[in-house]
Amino acid sequence: MAGRAAEPEVIWARPERMGRGPKPAFSRADIAAAAVRIADADGLEAVSMRRVAGELGCGTMSLYNYVPRKEDLYELMVDAVSGEHELWEPSGDWRADMLRVARQTRALMHRHPWLPRLMSGIYGFSPNALRYVEHCLVCLDPLEVPNGAKMELVAMLNSVVTMYVANELATAERARSLPWSEEQESAVRIAYLAGRMATGRYPRMAAVFSEAPGPVDPEAAFGRMLWRLLDGFEPKS
Repeated sequence: MAGRAAEPEVIWARPERMGRGPKPAFSRADIAAAAVRIADADGLEAVSMRRVAGELGCGTMSLYNYVPRKEDLYELMVDAVSGEHELWEPSGDWRADMLRVARQTRALMHRHPWLPRLMSGIYGFSPNALRYVEHCLVCLDPLEVPNGAKMELVAMLNSVVTMYVANELATAERARSLPWSEEQESAVRIAYLAGRMATGRYPRMAAVFSEAPGPVDPEAAFGRMLWRLLDGFEPKS
């Protein structure tokens, strides 16, 4: 089948373009940028070799000289947006720096809502991903734990942020599909829950709701979640 490699390979270990002929009219970065534009505009389902080729003004089959598989195209996309991470001089406060990393990752995923679906350890060692991981490890220099634990922290932080954002995006998508406002939906559900709590069958949940100050602040909740995660890596005296 066209584009299917006979054995496993890493796209980054391949030359930019396979085959002979004149100097290519576009680069691997051009391909990634075109695919990202399509995904940002129309969703990940809209990304195809044919659509990307059309965006670049080339034939679909010629694109396989640059990208042998659709999985490789996805990897190019993930690497391209990973390059949007801002890398700064670490402050010396590893918690503050990792919180900054996490918030930046969350913002990046909201800019590219398809990204959580492609987050995978398989794509974790592309050029920009390596820069990102190395930056995280530099931020973690002051944390006195084994290097393996630091890598585990980075992986866990990414996983938690990915799941959190995926839920945010799913909630926002559902809200957009409702024929009424999100406030109306929430009011109906709160009234229903109040009725359930009033039955006395759920005393512990009722206690939780009675102590709730009001609607959950998503920013504050995100920060508390991250802080508790990072707290688990603090060496115990």
